[in-house]
Amino acid sequence: MIKKIAAIALLLTLQIHAKETMMPSIYEIEVTSIDGTKTSLAPYRDKVMLIVNVASKCGFTSQYEGLEALYQKYKDAGLVILGFPCNQFGAQESGNEEEILSFCRLNYGVSFPIFAKIDVNGAKTSALYAFLKKEQSGILGTEAIKWNFTKFLVDREGNVLRRFASSTAPKALEPEIEKLLK
Repeated sequence: MIKKIAAIALLLTLQIHAKETMMPSIYEIEVTSIDGTKTSLAPYRDKVMLIVNVASKCGFTSQYEGLEALYQKYKDAGLVILGFPCNQFGAQESGNEEEILSFCRLNYGVSFPIFAKIDVNGAKTSALYAFLKKEQSGILGTEAIKWNFTKFLVDREGNVLRRFASSTAPKALEPEIEKLLK
C-alpha cells in the first residue's frame, strides 16, 4: 500500500513539474491590439500566421504592399498576417498607435491585423517575440532580431516553422505559404 501511494505521489509530482516547465502555446500568449485591448492569438488558431515586426520609416516599409497582397490573395484560404510595430531599430516607428494604423491604411491599404508597439529584443522583449525567437533562431543560432520586417511563419497547429530575414520579400514566401494552406 505504501509503495502504491509513493508511486501515485511520484506520478503527480512529475505531472506538476511537466506543466510548470512546458512552454505555453503561441495561442495563449497575451498581446495588445492596436486599440489597446488585451487579447491573445487564440482567434488565429487553425490559421497559417505570418508574424512580422514592422515600422513606418524603414528601408523595408514598402514590404507592407507585398504583405497586403499576400493577405488579400490567401486570407480566404486561411492565411493571416499579424503586424507588430517596433521602434527599436533607428527609431523607425516613433508614432503612436493611431498614427501607425493611419499610416498603414492610407499609404499601403493595410487591412491585416496590426497590434500595439512592442519590443522584440532586450529586457522588455514581448512574450510573443521571446517565444518566436526561442522556436526559430536566426543565422548561426542567434536569437536577436536584426531589423524590422523579420518574418516568422507559423502553421495551423501553432508550430513556428521558419524565420525569414528582413530582406526576404513577401512574394518569396508564397510557395511555403501555399504548402501550408493545402
